[in-house]
Amino acid sequence: MVSLVCIRLSGILRLKVAPKTFLNGVIYSTMKSICQLAITDHSPSVPASTIIKRACFWVCDSYYNQQKKPSYYFNSTLPVLNLPMGSDFLTPEQAITVVASLADEAGSMVALSFFYWAIEFPRYRHFMRFYIVSARCLITNGNFERTHDVLRCMLKNFAEVEMLKEAVDMVFEMQSQGMVLSAHTLNCVLSVVNEMGCFEIAEKVFDEMCDRGVIPDPYSFKSVIVACCRLGRVSNADKWLSAMLSRGFVADKATCSLIINLYCENGRLNRALWVFSKMIEMGLEPNVIHFSCLINGLSARGSIKQAFEMLEEMVRRGLKPNVYTHTALIDGLCKKGWTDKAFRLFLKLVRSDNYKPNVHTYTAMINGYCKEEKMQRAEMLLEKMKEQGLRPNLNTYTTLIDGHAKVGDLDRAYAVMEMMGDDGLTPNTCTYNAVIVGLCKKGKVEEAYDLLKRSFGNEYCADKYTYTIFISESCKREDMKQAFALVNMMIKKGIAADMHTYTTLISSLSRQRKIGECQRILCDATNMGLIPTAKTYTSMISGYCRDSKVDKALKVFKKMRENGCAPDSFTYGALISGLCKESMLDEARSLFDEMIDKGITPCEVTRVTIAYEFCKKGESSTAMFLLERLDKKLWVRTVRSLIRKLCSEQKVDIAAQFFDKLLDANQSVDRVTLAAFMSACYDSNKYALVSEMSTRITKGKGVSATE
Repeated sequence: MVSLVCIRLSGILRLKVAPKTFLNGVIYSTMKSICQLAITDHSPSVPASTIIKRACFWVCDSYYNQQKKPSYYFNSTLPVLNLPMGSDFLTPEQAITVVASLADEAGSMVALSFFYWAIEFPRYRHFMRFYIVSARCLITNGNFERTHDVLRCMLKNFAEVEMLKEAVDMVFEMQSQGMVLSAHTLNCVLSVVNEMGCFEIAEKVFDEMCDRGVIPDPYSFKSVIVACCRLGRVSNADKWLSAMLSRGFVADKATCSLIINLYCENGRLNRALWVFSKMIEMGLEPNVIHFSCLINGLSARGSIKQAFEMLEEMVRRGLKPNVYTHTALIDGLCKKGWTDKAFRLFLKLVRSDNYKPNVHTYTAMINGYCKEEKMQRAEMLLEKMKEQGLRPNLNTYTTLIDGHAKVGDLDRAYAVMEMMGDDGLTPNTCTYNAVIVGLCKKGKVEEAYDLLKRSFGNEYCADKYTYTIFISESCKREDMKQAFALVNMMIKKGIAADMHTYTTLISSLSRQRKIGECQRILCDATNMGLIPTAKTYTSMISGYCRDSKVDKALKVFKKMRENGCAPDSFTYGALISGLCKESMLDEARSLFDEMIDKGITPCEVTRVTIAYEFCKKGESSTAMFLLERLDKKLWVRTVRSLIRKLCSEQKVDIAAQFFDKLLDANQSVDRVTLAAFMSACYDSNKYALVSEMSTRITKGKGVSATE
């Protein structure tokens, strides 16, 4: 096309314009020759056709002038137009006519340049028909690639004004305008919709496209999976990954990294390991990121042995663990209470030439020492960290404050908080909560309330956890009026109480034998859609058992299992104790066997209670049989406790049976149990038993009494 710079102005006014009808009744004028456009003064009396001609001339002139610049040849983007007009020069309808005229006479690229210039102005940016006409013109010219660019802009810009759904519907409507929907169209829409976090719309688009005959490609699935990962939708990500693999598509390394990390963060380690294996099976070589994600997940779960095995596999493949890999292991070791091992690994990093500990590494080590109440070491690491030029972050200081508060050193906790402020960091909700917990632990509840009030001046916003701390404290003091007042205050501030909050109230009321109120609160919680936890059900069961209403406790237990909530050792223990109290020993024994079969270890109170009740009923053989299902260590501890309890009740003959079994199995007995047994024998004039057992202890394989 001839550049408009060469246009002779003398021929411009001779332009003849023929009207032509376009989409949705838009009228625009097709120029016989774009090179005959006029430049004249703009005034209110100037006809619309002349305004459109001027706009077209300026667009073409700017476009070709930009093309002449040397830098343009090294730039793949469209020229940025420099036009002597603003958004008030053209009405939206006139802008439509201009873009259509340019596409028809000057070509798609010139029209697209004007399109990009126009959508910078709000007047055109959210005018739907401008996008429709622009896309239709490009379709007519056969420029489908650029058509998708226009549609992408439409989706993004209408998402700004919460009209994304309408924009998506318009994309489908373009099929009736001659656009052929393809995987590229699907991916274009998905990229924008997923970027906006509208997962439900993305699913509908995917299904609608498939219904219209579009065959998705690997990128289509990847786009949805990435969106799921960003939104933390584990089940959705799993579903889409399965769908992708079932079609024979191969996920790339980046997608695998995201989904492995998502599974690990949500505790689904087995699924993460499956994806890792599948990735290798597909021929993808795992990298440091994949291994680090898995090591972090395994460490967080407490599977330290597996984490180190994964580290060995990583090294075997020629990959070098980085500081993030080591930090995950250090954090895992600290959470298990193995700070000595963690520190050895930490020192390895310190001495490394390649990787040095970062802020997160130091924070993990500080947290480990705080958990073990080794506050001097934690403080030493803070100083060492600063010496290395690392600046402690909010999490570092909060961890240290929490450690000092938990050991009761509130003065130092406040001092660290001041230090934190000197470093330009503002305490957050977690920081204040750590101090509040420490104050409550020391019984300084009023001071905790004062801190809460003062902290509001620092733009601190109490969260659900803050209120739960104070609610729990009120419940401990059996001040239920204050506890309920706090719940109401929490709700008024727009903070929804969760099941943990309601369970705290139920647990306290249960201990106070107010089971009716417990039932009312539980109903309120379930009506709000909250799901009771194992602790909630256990509190209800304990309350009914305290009131000797075991039948109702059993109903709660049944409902708990029907609702898919697995009972734990405390649940079984509470119900077994209640059944024993009512002499329902067969039912208690059945539950005891059930929990053993499920691999749930009964607590010592449960073990001793059920065994003692059978002994009291004269069924010591049944008690022995029940205890034999325990492992040896637990068996020994339980039998020792049972002997002491039987002796305290002067049931010496039954105690002697278990004492005899204890010597047979362990060949030793602790001095406390021995003293209790001998005292009971002397009190009951059972001197022969004392003599017999003493002989067995001193002569039986040379074993003597132990601590």
